[in-house]
Amino acid sequence: MTNDWLVGDRRVAAAERIYAAAAEIIAADGIDAFDMTALEARVHCSRATIYRHVGGKNQIRDAVLARSAEQIVAHVRSAVDGLEGAERTVTAVAVALDRIRADPLGRALIASVGNGGRIGWLVESSPLAAIAAELTGHADDDVAASQWIVRVVLSFVVWPPADPELEREMLRRFLAQPAPLPLSTR
Repeated sequence: MTNDWLVGDRRVAAAERIYAAAAEIIAADGIDAFDMTALEARVHCSRATIYRHVGGKNQIRDAVLARSAEQIVAHVRSAVDGLEGAERTVTAVAVALDRIRADPLGRALIASVGNGGRIGWLVESSPLAAIAAELTGHADDDVAASQWIVRVVLSFVVWPPADPELEREMLRRFLAQPAPLPLSTR
């Protein structure tokens, strides 16, 4: 019997290997340059095998970014534990920014956006908005308010102030204000 990573109860191992290879490719080449042919070569299997185990290019991209986001979210959850109100919101955004900038996939996202890459799928992601709402303590706000937090984070990721202290002051000043009226999701 061969020690093939695609055979038997090793389906989870196959998915893990594919996701790890995809993450390496995205971190090295960028999100927009992610290519299924490169992934096939990296994991030494056919495109059909990849599709069977983890889906197509968009599903793989989303899963790889979601796995990276899980790690970032864990750091943010730890940092905001016990905090409330404005302090929680500012801390959540500041820690998220630090973690995104430190993460190889976060840096790939920054490079993609900085090079004119499309991120509409990120900005309009309901799961990402839900995470933003939970982490900032705005879980009762509507989707548009949560998507606003996502946009704030993305804008600071792509276009940070040169001075980290200025960034923190901007976060405190503009995120720590009393809650605005609910936004319409029309």
